[in-house]
Amino acid sequence: MRTFARKPLSWAKTEGNPRLHPGDEADLVRLGHSYKKRPVHPLIARPDGNMIDGKRRVIGLGLIGEKEAEFLITDEDLKPEDLLEIGLITAIHRLDLSGNEKWQASQKLLSLHPGWLGKDLAEFLHLDASMVTRLLSPGKCIAEAQEALAQGKIGISDCYALSKVPADEQKRLLALRLSGASRDQLESEGRKRRNAGGQPKVRSSRVKCELGGNVSVIVAGNALGLDEVIEALGEALKEARKAREQKLDVKTWSAVMHDRAKNGS
Repeated sequence: MRTFARKPLSWAKTEGNPRLHPGDEADLVRLGHSYKKRPVHPLIARPDGNMIDGKRRVIGLGLIGEKEAEFLITDEDLKPEDLLEIGLITAIHRLDLSGNEKWQASQKLLSLHPGWLGKDLAEFLHLDASMVTRLLSPGKCIAEAQEALAQGKIGISDCYALSKVPADEQKRLLALRLSGASRDQLESEGRKRRNAGGQPKVRSSRVKCELGGNVSVIVAGNALGLDEVIEALGEALKEARKAREQKLDVKTWSAVMHDRAKNGS
């Protein structure tokens, strides 16, 4: 017998799920917000609260302050190995959207909301604004790149690298990518092209940007150009927002980033 019932999240038990590590807390928070807005797939549990499917969604709902949720409760006679099999099969056969599908869906959402900007789409999808910039980047690419994306020959990150250079240069970089070049090589070639196009070639090992109000941002590294500074600041902003979602204070975040860099992770 299967029935739907609202239960406290604390009622749900997640032991025995094949997913040993539910994932990054920031991702779980986004998943919780997404499921709260539109619960497409049910949370499936046994009458005793043992979860059959939906462990990450339950954790995510708890992280955003939810106290209860609706569960599909089944009293089918399932052995422990049956529960493990269901969880494993569900995870294995859950098909992610392709890069092209994500781009097309993002564009469709924007067309359905004519007044939206990228930041509005990011808020709606519970994504970082930089991620939405990447999702929309194929729209700035040449038709050949869009076709390659549709065919699965390149990904969204490749389109993002291509979108930073003019159309004529995109053709050359696309040919490089299709012949085996990595995304990092595309980024490097793109930087060379932008520098050759008139951007200053001056580099520095320490760049200080004074924002006013006694606040300054310092970026230090090996021979930094403006492109490297922009990328570093963007990455730092993304990590800072993630730390805020995880409720870390600024000193803890700084220590975490120091340890991560030291360990090369």
